[in-house]
Amino acid sequence: QIFALLTAHRSISIINEVIAMTPSIKLSITASHDGGNIQLVSQSEPVISGRTAKCTVKLNVEPDVYTEFEKIAHCQYFSFRAFVSGLEDIKLFSVTYVIDNADKVSYPEAWPGTTICETSGSLEPSDDHLWKRNLTTKYVDGKLTWQHVHTTDGSTFFSYFPPYTYNRHLKLIADSVSSIASKRENGYKIESLGQTLQGRDIECIAVGNGDKTAWIIHRQHPGETMAEFFAEGLLHRILGIGKDGEIDDMTKKVLDQYRIYIVPCMCPDGAVLGHLRTNSVGANLNREWATVNPEYTAPSMERSPEVYAVLKKMDETGCDFFLDVHGDEELPYVFLSGAEKTPLWEESERLKYLHGYFVSCYQRANSDIQKAIGYPPPDSAEDALKYMNVATNQVSNRFKCLGLTLEMPYKDCETNPDPSVGWSPERSKQLGSSLVETLNSMYPYLRAEGEFWTEFSDDDHYVEPTDNFKEDGFIMLTKRFYSDVRPHDA
Repeated sequence: QIFALLTAHRSISIINEVIAMTPSIKLSITASHDGGNIQLVSQSEPVISGRTAKCTVKLNVEPDVYTEFEKIAHCQYFSFRAFVSGLEDIKLFSVTYVIDNADKVSYPEAWPGTTICETSGSLEPSDDHLWKRNLTTKYVDGKLTWQHVHTTDGSTFFSYFPPYTYNRHLKLIADSVSSIASKRENGYKIESLGQTLQGRDIECIAVGNGDKTAWIIHRQHPGETMAEFFAEGLLHRILGIGKDGEIDDMTKKVLDQYRIYIVPCMCPDGAVLGHLRTNSVGANLNREWATVNPEYTAPSMERSPEVYAVLKKMDETGCDFFLDVHGDEELPYVFLSGAEKTPLWEESERLKYLHGYFVSCYQRANSDIQKAIGYPPPDSAEDALKYMNVATNQVSNRFKCLGLTLEMPYKDCETNPDPSVGWSPERSKQLGSSLVETLNSMYPYLRAEGEFWTEFSDDDHYVEPTDNFKEDGFIMLTKRFYSDVRPHDA
């Protein structure tokens, strides 16, 4: 009996030891940071084998507020944090992440070729360089999946593109205020043009004392975070942020040529909410610049105060050049879209030649720019009239000026491919900085009269873009203008 009791006690001790040594792995999925967006659908229990473990996490992208004009609840942008703990005895914890509703997003045709962004760093600017691409990303059977091997306790952020947080936005505004105050330049200022429906300021930075007026707006679509990285690169250069206020000779020249108005973030509410394309009440701001449907008045203080306030200020200042900065889900290129086939485009060749020359000048300043691939123009002038509510079309025709939409890729950029990093915050900032040289090149021609374009070389002429960029016969599933899901009257 004593031997039996001792044996039983030893067996219980062994069992307890095994239980104590069994790792207790925890994986927590959150999207509580501003700009976060994800919904946890399910998470399998970790399967442990020796010092390795694996599990599968299924997720859904949360939709934007339904937009009445386009009759859709947009969704595609996601950003979330995975926090792992309990890996003391586990060397490799392999997690398969699955976006379960990937085929239900606004642009499912954009997923092939996409590589999601990840970092084990923070969301602070100092950690921008830590973002990498996950090259296991694939889109199969309507699911977007990737694998990540966690090797230590701690957090990893996963995003469609690295987030530009509201705290970072406020830091950019504060840095701009400080730089302007130190310069004591007459007329340089930052003002709030109004407030969003959730009470956030619509800040506008005004610099330069030239005789041409340029407006540059960013991030009408909040999930296109690369647009505010672009704004940061531009503002840092023209204000000397991070360089004790010192600016280079080219920037000084441009500030003598132009009065520049910069809106770093048109849609701060949507940015904080993690939306792809809309503000807090479902307005797609790039469809709010004019009324094209008598049953839908735009812009309005009730639905789109962001556009209402900016357009009101533009009417006060006038506009000689306009740039609207965006990101595109599908095309792996940086490209520009203009006011093709709109009334101003049709009445003379002036706008076409300005457009072509701008793209050529920008291409010389930054090799990521190209002109062959982009949104095809509308089929006719009649079709273009349906899109006079788009910022570039409305501003170009309203002020009879060159207006352009700049698009950066969510994917890698095929003109200068870098698969491990892809298009990135750093390249977005550099593209913003490079705008300075292009503004200088454009200055003599923006309001020039006569056939000034005879001075341009053949390489500077407008090239009608195509979206058919693959040699194997690729054709977009739905022809899109100005990053549309579908024509609004379809």
